[in-house]
Amino acid sequence: MSRKMSQSEARGLAHAKELEGHLGVLDGFTPTALGVLATASGIYTYLGVSSLLDNNGAMTFFAAVAYSIAVSVGIFVFWSFLLRLLPAVRTGAARIGLLLSMGLGSLAIVAMSSWLNAAALAGAAAVEQHLAKTVQDYQGALERSYQIATAGQGLGRDVARVRQSFTDLSEQEATGNLSGLAGRGAVFRVLNQKADELGGLEAQIASQTPLVEERFSQGNVILSRMRALTVETGPVEARSIEFSEEAVRLAGIITELRQLSVAPLVQRAAQDLSESVVLPELDGRTEQDRIGQASTLESVLSVLGQRAETLRLAAESVMAMTAPAEVAYTPISAADAVILYAENFVPSWAGAIAIDLLPAVLVLILMVVQAAIRAGREPVDLGDRLTMAELRAALVAARDVENAMDDREERDMQETQPPDAEQDADPHPENVEPLEKPAKGSGPRSV
Repeated sequence: MSRKMSQSEARGLAHAKELEGHLGVLDGFTPTALGVLATASGIYTYLGVSSLLDNNGAMTFFAAVAYSIAVSVGIFVFWSFLLRLLPAVRTGAARIGLLLSMGLGSLAIVAMSSWLNAAALAGAAAVEQHLAKTVQDYQGALERSYQIATAGQGLGRDVARVRQSFTDLSEQEATGNLSGLAGRGAVFRVLNQKADELGGLEAQIASQTPLVEERFSQGNVILSRMRALTVETGPVEARSIEFSEEAVRLAGIITELRQLSVAPLVQRAAQDLSESVVLPELDGRTEQDRIGQASTLESVLSVLGQRAETLRLAAESVMAMTAPAEVAYTPISAADAVILYAENFVPSWAGAIAIDLLPAVLVLILMVVQAAIRAGREPVDLGDRLTMAELRAALVAARDVENAMDDREERDMQETQPPDAEQDADPHPENVEPLEKPAKGSGPRSV
């Protein structure tokens, strides 16, 4: 005899049946919703795959369609399995195994679909971001090259100052205020020789100033064009091709600016300034005059060495400036761009992943609901769980089984009866009325 069901168990059973009724309604359109999500993901996957393929022929089209269909089918089948199996398992080991399978499958879905969905959603914007980043890199390289070249041009002032000092000394020597011998003697010729060398270097530096400014102006014009290509309307692929051409031109201008730096030239000239001195023959009329000239030349050479060291240090300080980083524009696909600049497109990534992994939330909801249903039904005996509809269906099923058994017994009796007996026997002998057999389906024999 079964125990009487308590009030709390009755409420739990009623709650479980209510949840089962809701699940029955939801099961009617859940596969359709899952199919819509899988189809939408497949469409965006197709767009992402198309951006990766270079050829636009029929084979490329069919390849992209085949991949997107495979993704849609895989997503639909994967989540259909989990929606049915994960809420139904009862043991902890089975749940953990299926949850791990769900995690592994989700990673596979992200790898084969979500990043392509993100490429379809934000691929063009990501490529434009790459172009803008490249423009910034080229601008930094151009400005740094110009800064180094301008610093090298600034060495012209140092050269002019040293050249002017030797010119002043030569004028003093010509008037006799340096060695005490007026005229253009040996000391004058040495001073004038070094002044001429420095004057030639100064003129060479000055001649490159217009070139530096011209290259810098050309670079800025190209940068302006590259910025315009970044924000222009139209397909980003066509703009990327023109952007690449402008980038090559700008890279050449940056290289020229590096070559226009005169710092190495000034460094070599400073070394030659003190090392390559041609000493003329002393031309003083008396020995005392020649001794004075020799002493003056020694002082001039000392000053020459100091000035050369100053120029060398100035040139080396310019050469020690950090060179601009090597910049080279590399064309990039939309799919690669959304990965490279993922931090700038978080909403697009979130939407691309959500459209693929949203069924995981449905799986977790079903797990909670099925657990609540089991919690309401398991404390109740099996006989108490049957509703009137379920009891009526059970009686009908029992009646059908009974009728089937009667039919089988009748067939067996007919098969065992001899054929002659069937022909001789009178089915309706006189004065004998046949017994009526209960009609089929009139009710069970026993309860």
